[in-house]
Amino acid sequence: MSNDMYSAERVAELLGLHVRTVRGYIRTGRLRAVRIGKQYRIARADLDALTGRSAPAPSAAPATLEVSSIVQLDGVDRAAADRLATVVLAGVNTHHDQARPLRVQTVHDEERHRVKIVILGDAAGTADLLRLLDAVLHGDNDLFSGEGEHG
Repeated sequence: MSNDMYSAERVAELLGLHVRTVRGYIRTGRLRAVRIGKQYRIARADLDALTGRSAPAPSAAPATLEVSSIVQLDGVDRAAADRLATVVLAGVNTHHDQARPLRVQTVHDEERHRVKIVILGDAAGTADLLRLLDAVLHGDNDLFSGEGEHG
């Protein structure tokens, strides 16, 4: 929303009214204003409300969608967790939209043999990374050879 402030004189000029008419609108509550000393200041939003114009959207940027995901894998030792973190990092670094990068953190719980991967970012990038993880974990690879059950 715009932070523009107008004097009663400027509002009168913009609306093609006499300044006394604008001051009358202010006194009767038809137009909201703030009094600073002997002057009135009218916010752009209040002027728009009086004229029936809708206020512009707060931002011209389109709405953004952000996804947060937590992936938990059990039965993962430190070496496999390190290899998985490398694969995830490579996947993040090849993410196609550099304007909306993924933020990823991997945490290995050595005592429980568990890895958690926290992913924050746009839906498409998150989906791509999850597909990569699925391929690595369920594909023909030796990332977890000799390990217990995963996923």
